[in-house]
Amino acid sequence: MLIRTLPATLLASTVLTTSAFAQEAELIIESWRNDDLAIWQDQIIPAFQAQHPDIKVKFTPSAPAEYNAVLNSKLDAGSAGDIITCRPFDASLALYDNGHLTDLSDLEGMSNFSDVAKSGWSSDDGSATYCVPMASVVHGFIYNKDAFEELGLEEPETVDEFFAVLDAIKEDGGYIPMAMGTNDQWEAATMGYNNIGPNYWKGEEGRNALIAGEQKLTDEQWIAPFRQLARWGEYLGDGFEAQTYPDSQNIFTLGRAAIYPAGSWEVSGFNNLVDFEMGAFPPPVPAEGDTCYISDHTDIGIGMNAATDNPEAAKTFLNWVASPEFATIFANALPGFFPLSSGEVTVEDPLAQEFLSWREECESTIRSTYQILSRGTPNLENDTWNASAAVIKGTETPEDAAQRLQDGLAKWYAPQQ
Repeated sequence: MLIRTLPATLLASTVLTTSAFAQEAELIIESWRNDDLAIWQDQIIPAFQAQHPDIKVKFTPSAPAEYNAVLNSKLDAGSAGDIITCRPFDASLALYDNGHLTDLSDLEGMSNFSDVAKSGWSSDDGSATYCVPMASVVHGFIYNKDAFEELGLEEPETVDEFFAVLDAIKEDGGYIPMAMGTNDQWEAATMGYNNIGPNYWKGEEGRNALIAGEQKLTDEQWIAPFRQLARWGEYLGDGFEAQTYPDSQNIFTLGRAAIYPAGSWEVSGFNNLVDFEMGAFPPPVPAEGDTCYISDHTDIGIGMNAATDNPEAAKTFLNWVASPEFATIFANALPGFFPLSSGEVTVEDPLAQEFLSWREECESTIRSTYQILSRGTPNLENDTWNASAAVIKGTETPEDAAQRLQDGLAKWYAPQQ
């Protein structure tokens, strides 16, 4: 009798132990998106835990500028969270190469993403994908619809129309034509060079040719965006050289500027700050009839710390992140961050939907400096920041800026030597 009941007793004990363990499973998420804390706490995590009450989740972000250093320090110390929010391309590839991120290629939810969507978090040969793609951001221009209506202006479609609009706003004098500064430098490259540039270098065609060494940064299609940026300075208002990114945001949202060179990531923040109607237009094409290209940049993914004590719980969470349910919650909680999954998602915010609609009209690409080309010294991404700001300020010519970037890339990148 005792012999027969012992396995049942052990089984009951095992079930209780397993149940208790499952209830105690807790996942810590590392992220740089500290602005999103309330969204994770109030919307995303409750939706997940409604289906998986045995897995507790905590979102613990760091300041964006400090994230890489903080995360690397935690990983080296063995104190990092179970889930790692992934920046695209080289920063996360380095984490994978150093054994900090797990290959998720076999994760069931990965079937919801195309190779292009996964490219920001895959090895160079595409054999491993180590982060679930969460969202991309689209570049373009946000504008004050009230100002445009007041001045009788329409959205420009070509570069000539773009400058005609800027001239009209400047001549009227009631608004600063465009709100952007050069103090922080990155805006000049991100919302300047890599915003307008794809229309000149033809998106993925030019970007891949640069990686292959078949084009150079001194070719006309790579200098041309600098030539346009060199004209921007006269439309950015007095003192733009010392103007910071938050300064520019404030100038636009307070209604002092008519146009804001932008990324769709601004949508949710701007919605809460403006008292006028906003519109958006894609980067104007060089000439009427040209194919339009947009920077539809893979921006954020999420992966698993290879050292996690809760791998199964982490995979359960990541599979859910790959689902249409998460995509819908995320897209509407953070309008302007667009899902990369193949499932259909309805975006309710009209300004975010305007950005998203350009995918149907234009060819998509990613920022030219993000994949492979910024791995060496000098760093092409950082040098493009500096060069773009210098060209706008007029302290460097487009030709000299392009030559400096080409010389720097050729110092370490064999295909460009």
